[in-house]
Amino acid sequence: MDQKALKTSWKQRLIIIIIAILLLGSTFATYILIVLSNNNSGNANLSKLQDDYTAKQVEINNRGTELSKVYFDTFKGYQSRVKAYNAEAVNAAGVQKTDLKEGDGRELTTGDLNYFAYYIGWCPDESVFDSSFDDYSNPSVLTAPIYAGQGLIEGWNEGVVGMKIGGVREIAIPGELAYGESREICGTTNSPLKFIVMPITDETLFNLNNELEQIYAQLVNAYYSTSGNSSSAAGDAAYATE
Repeated sequence: MDQKALKTSWKQRLIIIIIAILLLGSTFATYILIVLSNNNSGNANLSKLQDDYTAKQVEINNRGTELSKVYFDTFKGYQSRVKAYNAEAVNAAGVQKTDLKEGDGRELTTGDLNYFAYYIGWCPDESVFDSSFDDYSNPSVLTAPIYAGQGLIEGWNEGVVGMKIGGVREIAIPGELAYGESREICGTTNSPLKFIVMPITDETLFNLNNELEQIYAQLVNAYYSTSGNSSSAAGDAAYATE
């Protein structure tokens, strides 16, 4: 066979190249569509979980408003206990407990985190750094109580041991059992703190909190699957919805 007949002309080669480019482009476009489709699906799921998380927080806040009607007047009466104190004396004395009202519920034991609490936290100069009131200087309602299972400072956990649910206790905590060097509070690190604490239980709030934690876990997994980020980054992103 004539070898010359086997050779392609420059026009034929150009057509072959164009076809190859079109086929490659089609394959790449199909891949992009698949990836985008998967990402859109993941983003839609992530968005729904974020909406669910926000909605559950609203339910918790609404329940907090209902509970405020029960506890507000009682707890507000303890604002008068907030007074200046000697920082050095509190640091030297260790955790000190003063019962202001005995509760009628179960007694809290070491490691018991299965409760919620209303609180007032203040500094040696009498300034309140945090509280369960919506506006400490002119309170009108108690916000949803904190959940002990979310993690509290060591001095708090030690200070509530022996309390009964529904009771009220003043707790003085030395700086090393508060935030130590890890956080500046009251204008310095290692500052002693005082708290008024009122632990309560509420089945509805427990259920809502458990549901919130389940949604949070799903939210972290969804974010991790969608973005491919580390679990730490996923946690940060999920917390950003709070």
